[in-house]
Formats: sequence, C-alpha cells, structure tokens
Amino acid sequence: MNKNNERSLPTNRSKQEKILLVFLPYWTPYLPPQGITTLKAFLVKHGYNVKTADPNMDVTFRLLYDKYFDTLKENIPYEKRGNYFNIGHDVLYNHMMAHLHSHFLASDESDYTYIQLVRVIIYKTYYVELTDEQISQLNRILDEFYTTLEEYLVDLLEKERPTIFGSTAYYGTLPASLCAFRLVKERYPHIKTAVGGGSFADHLMIGSPNFDRFKEKTKNYIDKVFIGQGQYLFLKWLQGQLDDSRRVYTLKDIGEQTTDISSDADIPDLSDLKPSEYIYMAATGSRSCPFECGFCNVKNFWGKHRIKNPRQTVNEMILQYKKYGIQLFFMYDALLNPYITEFAKEFMKSGVSIYWVGYLKACKQSCDNKNTMLWRRGGFYRARLGVESGSQRVLDLINKGITIDQIKGTISSLAYAGIKTTTYWLIGYPGETDEDFQMTLDIIEELRNDIWEAECNPFNYFYSGQQKQNEWAHKRIPLYPKNASEQLITQTWTLDIEPKREEVYRRMNRFVQHCDRLGIPNPYSIHEIYKADARWKKLHKNAVPSIVELRDTKIYIEENKDVKELIFAQPSAQEDGDFIL
Repeated sequence: MNKNNERSLPTNRSKQEKILLVFLPYWTPYLPPQGITTLKAFLVKHGYNVKTADPNMDVTFRLLYDKYFDTLKENIPYEKRGNYFNIGHDVLYNHMMAHLHSHFLASDESDYTYIQLVRVIIYKTYYVELTDEQISQLNRILDEFYTTLEEYLVDLLEKERPTIFGSTAYYGTLPASLCAFRLVKERYPHIKTAVGGGSFADHLMIGSPNFDRFKEKTKNYIDKVFIGQGQYLFLKWLQGQLDDSRRVYTLKDIGEQTTDISSDADIPDLSDLKPSEYIYMAATGSRSCPFECGFCNVKNFWGKHRIKNPRQTVNEMILQYKKYGIQLFFMYDALLNPYITEFAKEFMKSGVSIYWVGYLKACKQSCDNKNTMLWRRGGFYRARLGVESGSQRVLDLINKGITIDQIKGTISSLAYAGIKTTTYWLIGYPGETDEDFQMTLDIIEELRNDIWEAECNPFNYFYSGQQKQNEWAHKRIPLYPKNASEQLITQTWTLDIEPKREEVYRRMNRFVQHCDRLGIPNPYSIHEIYKADARWKKLHKNAVPSIVELRDTKIYIEENKDVKELIFAQPSAQEDGDFIL
C-alpha cells in the first residue's frame, strides 16, 4: 500500500459515520436553523451521512415555553416587566442551567440553595422578589421540560442511531444542549459528541473564565468543541486531519480557512425539516461587519468583512423560493448597507418578487426616498435598525458613526416607501445620563408614526470579545454570587459604572410604558405581529404586505413591482395668513 492510500484511509473510514445535528430549545422558531442545515449541506457534498432535527418546532416544547413565561408574568407587575420576553430569556436560561445542575451538588457545597439562587436570578432581572412557592411553580415546569426533552432525545437517538451527535450552542440553547450531551454519554457512550455555535462568540468566548469553567464541567460528556465558522473545521476533524487527542479546535488550527461565500458557500439543506412551518426562509450575502461599534463582538468572531456577488445571492434565494414556495426571507448579514442597492436592482432584473428582512445602518444613502423606493421595489420588507440612542453624545461614545438627523431621515424615508421599521434602542450604555435617555424617548415620540416596532435592550457586558473590553475591564463585577457558578457554569458580568444595572432596568420600564402610551408596538407573538401590521397599513399607503398575506404560499404576491411615489398636497397661503391643503 502506498503513502497516498494510507492517508486516504481515515477519510474513507470516517464516511461510515452517521452524524446527527440537533438545534435544541429554546430559540425563536421563525426560520430554519442555519448552522446545522448549512453544515449538513456542506458535509453531504463531501460524502457524509447527516441528519438534522429542530425540536423548537415541536408543539410540546412551545407550550412549556409559553407556560413558563405566563407563570412568571403573573408574578411580575406591569411596571417592572420592561422588554419582558427579551430580558426574560436571561431568567429562563439561568434557571434552566441551575435546574440542570442543582441535583448534582450536595447541600453543603454552596452557601446558596437552588431556590435562593433562582430568587436572585429573577430579582437581578425584574427587581421583584418571588416567594418559595412562586419559584416552585416555575421549577415544576422545568421538571416537565427536562423529562420531555429526555423522552424526545431517546426516541430520536433510537431512531437515527448516530455515531456522532452534534449540537449548536447559542445562549438560549446551551442548557438543553448540555442535558442532551450528558444523556448521550450516559446511555450511548460509544457516540462521539461535538459542539459549536454562537455561544463561543460572547459569554463562552475562549480565554474567559466562563470558557475555562465550561471546559472543566463538560469534559466527561462533550468530546469536541469547535470555535468559529465550522464547516472546514468539522470536515478536517472527520477526515482525521486534526490532532484527535485535543478537545478544542479553532480556525487557527486550519490556517483560518473558511468557506468562500462567493464560490463554495452552501444553500441550507432543509430536507429533514418542514420549511412550511417557518415564517421565513434564510439567506446571506455577506459575512462579518465593516464597522466597530463599542458594544459589539461580531467582527471579533467573524473576522474580515466579505461580500458575495448580489446576483449570486438573488439566484440562491430564487432557488429556495421555487423549492419551498415561501416568499419571505430573513437576511442574517450583520448589515445590508454595503450591497443593498445592487441587491435590490438584481431582484428587479430577475422579475421574481421575493420579500426580505435585514439589518440596516442609518446613513446618508438611507435618508433618500429614491433609494428606499428602489429597495422597496426590489423586495425590501422590513429594516432592522440598530439606532441605539436619541443622544448624539451616546452615539459617539458607542462609536456608532451616525447622526441624529440620519436616524430621523432613515426612519422617515423607509416608512415613506412602506418598509416596516424595527428600531433597536440600547439602554444604559456606560456613561448614558438620564438626560441622554430622555432624548431617546423624545425622538421616539417624534417618529412614532414611522416606527413599526420599538424594542429596547439593556447594555450587556461580556468578559471578552467586545471592542472596548479593555477600557471596561477594571470595572467588571459578577452579577450573581461567585459560588453560583457551580450551578450556572457561566457567570454573568456587569459593570460597576453609571448607570448602574438597576437604573438601566428602570429606564427600560419607562421606555416600554412610553411606547405603550404612544401606541408603538414591540410584537412578539404571531398575533401581535398581525396587529402591528394592521396599524402599519393604516399609517402608510405604500405599506408592505402583512405577514398574514405572505404566509399563504398558495398566493404569489408581486405588489412591490407597482409601488408608486406618493404625492403630498402642498399648503397654499391665503391673504389672511391661514393655510389650506
């Protein structure tokens, strides 16, 4: 046998593996999971047997999710709820982690009992103290969740009989993922386990205490950890090209090799899922971000900003539309700005009407009605705008690179074209004063009829990965008791700096109440989105179709091709100084 044949043996042998990739609860099931479906497409192309599963779409898990939040909501007064679901996911995540690990600890291993820890978790989010009985109600729901999850996993593993089990770990999915890995190793010790995902871009970033603790606590049931864009990293491990004695792999181990989004990027393989159950299909025309906002970690994780030919992106989306019949897409680029005009033009040339949602940064280009009308005719459906603050001083602290006039011009110009505007506001960036915050409330009131959705989120500090981490490092403090990490694995960090965390959450409550008074929604459920769409149609003649219309795959909608410029009547001056329209 020659040397070339010897080197090929690991690859041939590895293709006998059966790989099961699962995206575990909880993650909002609006679009198919991109990580595992894109990885499947890539591995299948290289000859591997891969199956995927997304239990987030399982009605049982959704009902338990609703039950948990309904029960929690009963115990949180309206004036304390703030952005209830978004900050509530912090409670759910930490409660699930504590619940998962609590029975592995002897009572004398911690100064804080499980009940006491959950009480602290809830208090540090809503600043409401729950009773033991109220916490016990929530615990019983998690008992049911983990029992249901175990039954689901056993059925899935018995059906698929994989030799490799992988899961994508995001902030909301990590507790269930750890439960799954532990179950796999206890019941099926021969199965190799592997994890990757967005968690390693923020609260589990390599080099942080959280990552070190994660490695130690999971060493008995997670065999391999992949950090960074994982297609080639995972493939080379399967092919035996990585040192198998190691447990953690990063892109440095393969010379920073990633997929070339202009040539070998893969359309997600949804063959194991039911695409019709999701609201969106998903696509991307770029990787990383060209900007460096002070609170963000995207560029640190994804590296250099890369854009593929807009025509290629359009063709890929049309291919998915023809296959699945869904006209609404979610663009998961960090920002559409660098190529949005060419992208819209390519869709107009194609003659196919596909509607797309994506992140946009306010800029001179987006203040121009001619541009927003062009984007609208090209299918732009909803702009997700990280406007962050109504204070220029805070925008400058963030290094946002935009002006208040650009925020106003962008929101109004998009609304003129009928494009839905989701505005994201960052509350409590280090150094934000109450005067700065009031400016945010004022600009929202000024633009209220041009805002489809207003969502506030608190500034979150990560131990590593943010652009300004070194500037803040000496001010960081743990949010929860230090010994709570035995149950939580991950510690949440905050800053001992103005505004303090409690004041930040107080401002969020004021923000939500302000928007409620103005009638500006922050829809979460499908029903709430329907109501927000009805409001938008009343406010704007060029309003995009509603979610109700676009969810009907039997109807092909192409109204974007005929959107007209609006003609407003000009005021006519009278001799007595009055005006008529």
